[in-house]
Amino acid sequence: MAEHRWSRRGFIRAAGTAAAASALPLSVVEMAFADPARNFRIAYISDAHIQHIRGTQFVRNWDRGLIRAVAECNLLTPAPDFVVFGGDLAQLGTKEELDHGAEMLSALKYKTYHVMGEHDYYLDLGEYWSELFGPHWHSFDHKGVHFVILNSVLTYDDWTHNRWPSAQQRMLEMAGLDNPNGSPFMVGEKQREWLRKDLAAVDKSTPVVVFSHSPIQKIYKGWNFWTEDADEVQALLKPFRKPTVVYGHVHQIQYNQIGNIAFQAVMATAWPWPYPETYAQAEPDFPPITVPMNRANPFFERDATGWQGIDVEAGRVTLNYRLFNNTDRTIGFDPAKKRPVDRDFPDKDKRIPPQDHF
Repeated sequence: MAEHRWSRRGFIRAAGTAAAASALPLSVVEMAFADPARNFRIAYISDAHIQHIRGTQFVRNWDRGLIRAVAECNLLTPAPDFVVFGGDLAQLGTKEELDHGAEMLSALKYKTYHVMGEHDYYLDLGEYWSELFGPHWHSFDHKGVHFVILNSVLTYDDWTHNRWPSAQQRMLEMAGLDNPNGSPFMVGEKQREWLRKDLAAVDKSTPVVVFSHSPIQKIYKGWNFWTEDADEVQALLKPFRKPTVVYGHVHQIQYNQIGNIAFQAVMATAWPWPYPETYAQAEPDFPPITVPMNRANPFFERDATGWQGIDVEAGRVTLNYRLFNNTDRTIGFDPAKKRPVDRDFPDKDKRIPPQDHF
């Protein structure tokens, strides 16, 4: 694999010091081609979970994470071509939370694309979010790459429309992390048909990058790190040479390779979730595809939050994680193993035995 096309120092030149950037809670994506003139970068911010308390009060930690991400993003040199916000701007989907988050994001100096998260959706089924940010799913082309934005947090109609006495209760049930009353996420038949038609018009040699909130995989059902119709969506991406799915939602470092499809997770600006070793009690659903990072402490609000640079070189993705209170990490594709590996902690992926079930 080619050398990384960017350096940490290059990205923080305008920020002043390396220490100031070490906690940068966003992702930087570089699309690298044989012709350097085609290369470009994307900034990626996700999972802010802005939470309203009362009146003009919001949870300060989550506010500060998003404010810092926006400020650091505006200082990036060279500037990204555009920004993606990866979903869960709000915690409970209220107008107050979405307005407050949108006001902070409005300070970005770049065109910004938005992905729907379940915390944005299940109060009013995304109605107010759409007023602020537009359609729930769409696609666009940029410098030879086809980008697709999906709403991957839909679920069964009966659960959505018939089960709950109020919209507030529906939102609270889906917001629970380990809630037996929740329901698996999905892209849904209508959206999959749209995606099929959209991709039918794209040459199979064109790089395709999908932005979703949930993983478009079946990782850990108890925490809804799971997309029910992931197999059907993957089948639509399979004909392309080297498609990539970039997702948020999991608040942790994750990656996977399924056939020719690379999956890469970005971290949150709000808080980290624990990693696989910490929920080994759920062995039947133990994630077979995640390489655990150094222990994240969910009771320390900045442990494992951070940013990563993503290089795409000859269609393969390398993530360079910059962690505020943990060891930096690099995840890259290993041609010999034909899958991504943790370059800095290569023994870590031995802790979870390969499994072929979902």
